[in-house]
Amino acid sequence: MSRYLPEPEFAHRNPSKIGVLLVNLGSPDAPTAKAVRPYLKQFLSDPRVVEIPRPIWWLILNGIILNIRPAKSAAKYASIWQKEGSPLRVWTERQAQLVKGLLGERHRGQLVVDYAMRYGNPSIASQIQALKAQNCQHLLVVPLYPQYAASTTASVFDEVSRVLQQTRFMPTLKMLAPFYDEAAYINALAQRVREHWQQNGRGEHLLMSFHGVPRYTLDKGDPYFCHAQKTGRLLAEALQLDKTQYTIAFQSRFGKAEWLKPYTTDELTRLAKAQTGKLDVICPGFVADCLETLEEIAMEGKADFLQHGGGEYRFIPCLNDHPAWISGLSELIERELTSWLTNGHFAKNEKNALEQRDRLSKDLFLQK
Repeated sequence: MSRYLPEPEFAHRNPSKIGVLLVNLGSPDAPTAKAVRPYLKQFLSDPRVVEIPRPIWWLILNGIILNIRPAKSAAKYASIWQKEGSPLRVWTERQAQLVKGLLGERHRGQLVVDYAMRYGNPSIASQIQALKAQNCQHLLVVPLYPQYAASTTASVFDEVSRVLQQTRFMPTLKMLAPFYDEAAYINALAQRVREHWQQNGRGEHLLMSFHGVPRYTLDKGDPYFCHAQKTGRLLAEALQLDKTQYTIAFQSRFGKAEWLKPYTTDELTRLAKAQTGKLDVICPGFVADCLETLEEIAMEGKADFLQHGGGEYRFIPCLNDHPAWISGLSELIERELTSWLTNGHFAKNEKNALEQRDRLSKDLFLQK
């Protein structure tokens, strides 16, 4: 049995294309314990996500967590599930469609844009195979994580590498760099906040809640904390906020270890007890609404804030399909593809390659 996956059938007249694969975290296929369990197992089995020694973690994961957590997580997913499915998957698919439409107008026939999930469906493996079937011999992977973390961005690279190790004809590969300080991203965030203010009035304070990671990752060299801090500072500058008008915090703790601080839950309590009358909350580390934004922040966060005496709690949606974000993301992608697209270089090379293939086929035919 071959160690490599079968290659799509080759046709001389089928020009190669550039595949663009947007990748987000993922979610279960349904808001049920049965569907959540395999998703959690895949997610929590990733050594990038949990760095506890494997034998110990295997016992904890399979003996405790996967027997208790799926039902609890399923109930949370059910509270935010949409008619079309998981919000994260719905928004990510929408982003891919819009980017495809925008870039397709500029580079007709050259680009194929699709999306995948690091955990769950559609998988990175299946989507790379689908792109190869469309003769994508060049591949740009776009991790939809603005701030780099080993548990997110690096995990995407791990999976792409694993898939390509099974590939006989490997595509030329690029991966979009973290865009935590890119103007296209910061401007889209700022526009989202300004539109919220225009519709609802300006809040007294802006809480920026980023996904948390264990504190030890910072000590070991992970830049996530620094990236989040810079994103928050640049967004505050774009909105002309001084240091007393915004707070950067971290959510989604798991286990007993110390995570990045300050914790979002602690900041919500502090701001509530400080008699904050109108609190605006945004999650800049997520480009699409998901369980962590819609349930943990928009629902649980609101309940915590009101319980401790806070005033009005206003959750600001993620970038989702906001025009400024789709335009900004397309700009980042197009810039990364410059060496493949500039001055018709890609099209010229393709024409030359096709002509060369035709000549070679003709020569081989005449030799028979």
